[in-house]
Amino acid sequence: MSTQLSRTDAEIEALPAEDLLVWAAEEFGDKLCLSCSWQKQSSVLVHMASELELDVDVVELDTHLFFKETYETRERLVARYGLSLIQPEIITIAEQHRREGPNLWESNPDRCCHIRKVEPLIETLHPYDAWVSGIRRDQSPSRANARKVERSERYGVWKIQPLADWSEADVWAYIMANDIPYNPLHDDGYRSIGCMPCTRPTRPDEEERAGRWAGSDKLECGIHLGEERNA
Repeated sequence: MSTQLSRTDAEIEALPAEDLLVWAAEEFGDKLCLSCSWQKQSSVLVHMASELELDVDVVELDTHLFFKETYETRERLVARYGLSLIQPEIITIAEQHRREGPNLWESNPDRCCHIRKVEPLIETLHPYDAWVSGIRRDQSPSRANARKVERSERYGVWKIQPLADWSEADVWAYIMANDIPYNPLHDDGYRSIGCMPCTRPTRPDEEERAGRWAGSDKLECGIHLGEERNA
């Protein structure tokens, strides 16, 4: 896989989300995938790829600990857009309890995230050269410097982040304008949605991801942490 791109970082940063997706599909072809965890960014990117008629593999990052509403959202999006999901293998909750002890998400949430999200993603990304993610800079301080395209040495792929410069209001405006199915938990104060044991609603004065691993200094599951360099 080449570590050189056909456009400069400045050119890429100037591209609107739709144009960036089209460029990525042309640049990487069938070596491009899109990951989804069925939050509002997933709804936007799935719709956008469909509208652009891009044939992009969709990877579901399912920890087996999602809310019922999250799985229902997945089914609505699969039905509307005709998605065929790639679902990474992951050990069962029971097996994790046996190996690591019960409720690992309480005793060692970083380890739990690594087992249930990071390791499956590393394995799944092996055939790909680029990965589309819904990262936005305004989600949290840990994402404030995200670029629209970054080289991930950890995964050995280019990370494509078309929504990096979108605000939360931009996401909702796009969803409403296009009548896109979205996770109803967002209407109940869950601005960022992860696993059931580790997610709570947020107050209006809190950051968008404050409801994830509340009461700890943990901001990320670990998928988006690691060595990165700009394109």
